[in-house]
Amino acid sequence: MKKTKTWISSLVVLALLAGGGWWWAQRHAQPAVQYRTAVIEKGPLQASVSASGTVNPVTQVSVGTQVSGQIRAVHVDFNTEVKAGQLIAEIDPQTFEYRVRSAQADVDAARAAVQIAMANTASSRANVSRAETDLAEARRAHERNVSLVAQGFIAQSEADRTRAALNSAQEALKASQALLGVSQAQIQSAQANVAQREAALAQARVDLSRTRITSPVDGIVIKRTVEQGQTVAASLQAPELFVIAQNLSDMQVDASIDEADVGRIRPGQKASFTVDAFPGQHFEGEVSQVRKAATNVSNVVTYVAVVSFANHSGRLLPGMTANVRVVTASRESVLKVPNAALRVRLPGVEPATRAAPAGPADAPQAAASAPGGNANGGAPARAGSGAPQRATAAGGGFGRGASSRGRLFLLEADGKPVAYDVRLGVSDGTSTELLVSPDSPDAASLVEGATVVTGVIGGAASASGSTPARGATGPRMPF
Repeated sequence: MKKTKTWISSLVVLALLAGGGWWWAQRHAQPAVQYRTAVIEKGPLQASVSASGTVNPVTQVSVGTQVSGQIRAVHVDFNTEVKAGQLIAEIDPQTFEYRVRSAQADVDAARAAVQIAMANTASSRANVSRAETDLAEARRAHERNVSLVAQGFIAQSEADRTRAALNSAQEALKASQALLGVSQAQIQSAQANVAQREAALAQARVDLSRTRITSPVDGIVIKRTVEQGQTVAASLQAPELFVIAQNLSDMQVDASIDEADVGRIRPGQKASFTVDAFPGQHFEGEVSQVRKAATNVSNVVTYVAVVSFANHSGRLLPGMTANVRVVTASRESVLKVPNAALRVRLPGVEPATRAAPAGPADAPQAAASAPGGNANGGAPARAGSGAPQRATAAGGGFGRGASSRGRLFLLEADGKPVAYDVRLGVSDGTSTELLVSPDSPDAASLVEGATVVTGVIGGAASASGSTPARGATGPRMPF
């Protein structure tokens, strides 16, 4: 009996040792490598830039006031259609009416001063005529006395007296002429004063007319900031009373484009956008302008691209937030691969052939021909997009004929991956155009339907940090 128990214990120990050895061998055995795959497809491809912006009228006029006062009447409200010159509000004109009356009185007084100056001038002219007559009479008397003195009929003293009278008459004439000149100058001064007072009167009348606020354009009132009885003060800046949109049938989206993407935006490019008010509906437009003024907010530089569109239905309203997508490049039927295939790293897998000679667009990327298409180990051009870095020396940037370099891993018939250095075109953020020259040695492999590796789901960890999938870490113990 004791011998039987010993044999059973020995068999159990041997079974445990055998099971542990088998588990250890399975645990440390190299599991088979498994890959996620996709196929090279052929079809349309569009490169685009996404941005957000605001729907605005093409022409939007802010109506203010140039005079201060109390609002006496408001004749329009929100959404009121107005015509150019239409009265939309009034400011109490009483103060300005009194200013006009005061200015008118000043003008009348200045005109009366002109009449007085003209009368003084007439009197001065009469004095000049009288002085000229007295001078002529004194001259004749003196000449007569000189003749009589020569004949000895009168004394020399009489001739001297008439000479003095002649001199006095000459000076009196000069004084009268001077007074005439003063009177004429007074007329000019009074006339200038009249012009000044008339200008003040005209200014007062203009200020009075400005109490009637009219619409400068045909349009619709989209904003009103005043109420009847409110007092407005126009000092250094005219207060805003109304905002009038000239035309809501032709509107625009002012989209903020990141500085990394603004080089791809050109006037004439097609654009589409959505608004939260109409989910699922796309509105079409066209880029009409790329403004050169930059906006810097928290060290983020953006530029405004204007997307014009027709709003014939009138559903889109000013101020709506629009999510804009601008198509920067379009391909009708090209080979394309998922961007995930361009991020795969399989160390130890060498290219099947030498890369095709770089074209003019690839010259700046010759140093970046490492896997992924750039010199820092193939990081994508934009985080999360999977698109390779673009070669801008081709004179067009991303989506305008530039290309880059990348690496794909194709699965052969035996299930082993083979690396191919390829040229890449435009990308839509999900797929990237594959440029294959007909005379390239890889043209026979890089065809529609070829299987490419997009990830590792089992086996040893890759150099890029891929880990085996859950469940591929070894078998469970059999006991």
